[in-house]
Amino acid sequence: MEEKTETYHAMYDAPIFIQPPTEEVPYGDNDAVFYRDDVAFVIESPPKNAQDRPVVLIRIPAELIDPALAAELVGPADAEVPDERTEHLFDAAADFCLRVFTGQIDALNEALYNRSRPDRENGKYYLFHPGGEILRRNTAFFAVCPQRDYDYLTGIMVQLWDPQEHPCPPKLCLCFRLEVQLPFHKLKKAMTMMTSDLPDAVDEFIVSLDRQALRETLIMAEKQFRMRQALRSSQWCAFVANGSILPRAKDGVNPLDGAVPFRSTPEDEIELCGVRGMGIPRGVTVITGGGYSGKSTLLDAVAAGIYDHHAGDGREYVLTDETAVSIAAEDGRAVSRLNIGPFLKSLPGGNSPADFTTAHASGSTSQASGIMEAVSSGSRLLLIDEDRSATNFMIRDSKMKALIKKEPITPFTDRVRELAEHGVSTLLVIGGSGEYLGPADRVYLMDEYRISDATDRAKEIWRSSGEECETPPSCDWEVRRVLTDEHFSSYPENGSTERLEANDMGFLLIGSETVDLRGVFSLMTDAQRNAAAFILRAVMVSHRPGPLDFASELDAVYERIRREGLHAVYTTFFTTMRLPMELPRPIDIEAVVFRMRRIGWRQKE
Repeated sequence: MEEKTETYHAMYDAPIFIQPPTEEVPYGDNDAVFYRDDVAFVIESPPKNAQDRPVVLIRIPAELIDPALAAELVGPADAEVPDERTEHLFDAAADFCLRVFTGQIDALNEALYNRSRPDRENGKYYLFHPGGEILRRNTAFFAVCPQRDYDYLTGIMVQLWDPQEHPCPPKLCLCFRLEVQLPFHKLKKAMTMMTSDLPDAVDEFIVSLDRQALRETLIMAEKQFRMRQALRSSQWCAFVANGSILPRAKDGVNPLDGAVPFRSTPEDEIELCGVRGMGIPRGVTVITGGGYSGKSTLLDAVAAGIYDHHAGDGREYVLTDETAVSIAAEDGRAVSRLNIGPFLKSLPGGNSPADFTTAHASGSTSQASGIMEAVSSGSRLLLIDEDRSATNFMIRDSKMKALIKKEPITPFTDRVRELAEHGVSTLLVIGGSGEYLGPADRVYLMDEYRISDATDRAKEIWRSSGEECETPPSCDWEVRRVLTDEHFSSYPENGSTERLEANDMGFLLIGSETVDLRGVFSLMTDAQRNAAAFILRAVMVSHRPGPLDFASELDAVYERIRREGLHAVYTTFFTTMRLPMELPRPIDIEAVVFRMRRIGWRQKE
């Protein structure tokens, strides 16, 4: 480090005594790697406009965390990548350790904080603070990392290192990645932060880690994994364990103190891998109740159940079909060459419902588009809240049918049974219309956050009303459009520099596109939106001229992430993009692409 430096450029130059070169990482291409005992501190270059804010990757050999656990997590020795179960345990263990390590980092920041000065003068550590979900991250993960050969490298220049004669066996490591804001023109303080305070915090983490709590976390993760496997092949699309705390506190993350624990209806109580709770059956399920009764809270919990949750979240055993998609009206979104014929008989201006294109969809056409896109992406469960839906798309009662003879919209109530027959279930929250009482397989009533089965009563009310469930002719659910590589680029039209930004308002700026992500509800965090941006950009830059097979090319990027970690798609080139990333589902990346306005689509031949 140099006195009065603002860039700390010397810190990013790896000394020759540090990391041995390999075929994959030859000498000169390495990040600077420094060690305290067996713990490595890798200084990664930050974006060029933030040279005073280095990225530090901390690699802690897993045997320092728990030798027996390290051996258990490694998995089969001949496996090129961990199997699904091992990946699941890796994610849960890394999540647990991250939540613990944030405590040490918060204590360091508290000592640095001076409210009269900005972070640039105080110095600060930026470590990602997770929400309730357990997700794969680039800020905390397990990976097989290179380790130095201590006996050989002591006093020996690495240019003389022979990997054949003196191999450096890789080790499983727990990795943390954080940013460090170094204080402006305070070299001694910066050196203390990097060479003393941060390593001391890592030592404290290793010494004070509650190994028993970690093992209990892995036991829970194993159970969550087994329950998801059982759910996939079962007759239920979601499971809510008895005792779950579903309402959230004001921060939207933590469980609400004093909330009523969930309790299954007797009729639907099941046991899944030793956990008792309510199995929500596949088909058409309606949740109703008065205002503030907890019906939307239950739907939100089910929607969040596509991800696992950490111990203490309250929704640890709320598990949902992992292909579930939340559907809502999105006035103004773009739709390109999509078949929405199941819900629209005709459109003005000669626009064909089987090949629908618009730059500004209405509430009804946008919701129809969302359903068709979810079905085409392989979703097996639609989650719909009446409050976020277009009324004229969802229902049309007998009085309005009698009054309006020429109606181009086939309401969702008329198609929901047909969707179920095609293997796509619906979980629907309603409060103001009884039109769904007829086609529903199950009707549940919420009252002060307590659920009861009201199916028989709802069916009796429906029969006494004299209403009948209309069954329109069967329709064509196939989406035949194919994405082309027209304007499928992270470079703006006539531009020579890539453009990528996921801003705080919920918009993704990539190439010439500005994409509204607020309708992709399963992108729950800023870190997930960051990852979605980088993943989509990775597909774009890896595509070669010629036919575009988006699904296959997206699968290739996800396979790369499996092998190399989520950080493999990150780059410091984009100075507006943040570091933390959490892995979204491939179905969510497809949803982002569906909302792009300038890319090209064509109908299958």
